[in-house]
Amino acid sequence: MDDPLQSSRRPIFGLLALVLLLAGCSSTTMAYRYADWGIVWWVEDYITLTSEQKSRLNSDLEDLRQWHCTAELPRYQSWLADLTSGLSAGPPSPDDVQSHQQQALAFIPELLTRATPIATRLLASLDHEQVQELARNMQEKQQELEQELLQGSRAEAAQARAERAAERLERWLGDLNTEQRDIISDWSANRGQQTEIWLHSRRNWQLALLDALEFRQSPEFENRIEELLLHSDRFRGEEYRAMMAESQHAMAALIHSVINAGDREQRNHLLAKASELRGDFASLTCS
Repeated sequence: MDDPLQSSRRPIFGLLALVLLLAGCSSTTMAYRYADWGIVWWVEDYITLTSEQKSRLNSDLEDLRQWHCTAELPRYQSWLADLTSGLSAGPPSPDDVQSHQQQALAFIPELLTRATPIATRLLASLDHEQVQELARNMQEKQQELEQELLQGSRAEAAQARAERAAERLERWLGDLNTEQRDIISDWSANRGQQTEIWLHSRRNWQLALLDALEFRQSPEFENRIEELLLHSDRFRGEEYRAMMAESQHAMAALIHSVINAGDREQRNHLLAKASELRGDFASLTCS
């Protein structure tokens, strides 16, 4: 039988994938820029927890799920209803895409706020060996990402980015035509050093987290983690903040252009995927 907590996450992560796409994240990997709080759910990928830590984390996550199901899912359903209604009327305008983008991004802060105490309790409970394990695993993952994303020439990197973006868009639109793929290639070629900036900012954030963990028994620790999770861009640098602002605008323009270069069959595919997601939310219970 499925774990109910795992089952409830699937449609939420489906929506998160759509939100991240709208936000300018062209690949699953790049979604990490909005998923610092993911340490709450994926912590066991980085740290070996004790049975007591696991028990407390599961209890905290169940409380978070209950709140999320009761308070947030209706907001998601309403947003998806507006999205499907607009798509049914015809191709979206640039303003339509930006509006949906901003509405989707507005879901993230409250979830971050609710997840912060959970992350704080968990991180405060780590011993020295667990902190060292976290540091090693974060560095190892960072090196893997750098090797994966920075290999090859700038042109090869742009091509790989275009392929990732096309793959993500095809999940929502179905097969893309030649014009749409050309639009995506042009978009990718204009991303500059986006990947390098993101990787550097990601490491900056990790180092700030490790620095905060040195004070995990301090009364100020909660405030430090809150800053890291709710205002992560402050630790990432000016280049990152400028890149993110431009990236969101560019992604909105890309989505508008790709959808308008498509046909009714693709819009029907998108409508079906959005309706499927709404159905997933409707089927969830808050008990």
